[in-house]
Amino acid sequence: MQSTPLLSVQQIEKTYANAALLRGISFDAAAGEIVCVLGPSGTGKTTLLRIIAGLEQAEGGQILFRGMDLRNVPPHARGFGFMFQDLALFPHKNVAQNVAFGLRMKNVSAAETTARVHETLALVGLDPAAFATRDVNHLSGGEQQRVALARTLAPRPPLILFDEPLGALDRGLREELSAELRALLKRLQATALYVTHDQDEAFALADRLLLLNAGCIAQSGAPVEVYQKPTNEFVARFMGLTNLLEIRASQIQGAACRVETDAGIFVLDALAADTTARFLLLRPKALERIVAESPRGENSLRGRVVETQFRAGHQQIIVETRAGKFAFEWDAAIELNQEYIFALDAQALQLVAA
Repeated sequence: MQSTPLLSVQQIEKTYANAALLRGISFDAAAGEIVCVLGPSGTGKTTLLRIIAGLEQAEGGQILFRGMDLRNVPPHARGFGFMFQDLALFPHKNVAQNVAFGLRMKNVSAAETTARVHETLALVGLDPAAFATRDVNHLSGGEQQRVALARTLAPRPPLILFDEPLGALDRGLREELSAELRALLKRLQATALYVTHDQDEAFALADRLLLLNAGCIAQSGAPVEVYQKPTNEFVARFMGLTNLLEIRASQIQGAACRVETDAGIFVLDALAADTTARFLLLRPKALERIVAESPRGENSLRGRVVETQFRAGHQQIIVETRAGKFAFEWDAAIELNQEYIFALDAQALQLVAA
């Protein structure tokens, strides 16, 4: 028997300035799951979060929490935690007073509040003895983030909503805190919905991604699944997979699928073929070898390396061909502006819808 999801978002509709902002958004979140809502700016991510929190009203659809419709439940009665990008710490309160705020609103006793404040500060990596009485205005950006997180966690909310909480930090600190945040949420077995436009942040945190585009869910799945099997051109490009060739024609020939493009002929396994696909994706690791000449006519590009870059621990080469420029990982030495044949692994080629 399938259990009821903790959170169920069903067919949410929302307009802004007489245009559709959210169009039939539906998804579930299980207890203890971290779901990241990822997508470009302006695609409705924060609005969706505010609707779930009760801060905005949808024009269609419903939000169910533990099977109960939240339509007429005000934000404070939902009991959700909410952490904003601007943190919204109270400047006139010290660290302990900020963390205690939600507990006092719930009329938790003074003794339990003190114990919970100290426990939660320690959880987020702040020594209570050193930080409890500190002025929040004199903390570093990372310390303020931890105080805001402690304030969100202290009331032990059943669902935590994050709206780009690390967006104002530099990349190094953002990477450090996102790794710590996932470990902490898993330790607490917390359920979280996390909005971001940063792909790396989402991949570091998420059990499941919801990728939004133009108010719709373009793809949903585990981070590795979305990266390895993008369902369409938008998802591929958003994931940084920009080596896309438009398909002129394709046909199944026995166990193989033959694809014609402006860059040449490519042959894939027919089991993975979709003859209605519009693009051929050449994955960054598709490059098998670089040679001066090759008798093989298919699954190769002819061109020259016009640039090299060092990214994510690998050398990336930019290959200029008659069909455009493509980027591949290649750690061996290579001469610039020399004509080569770039042989590609058929297993690293993928058909993608428009």
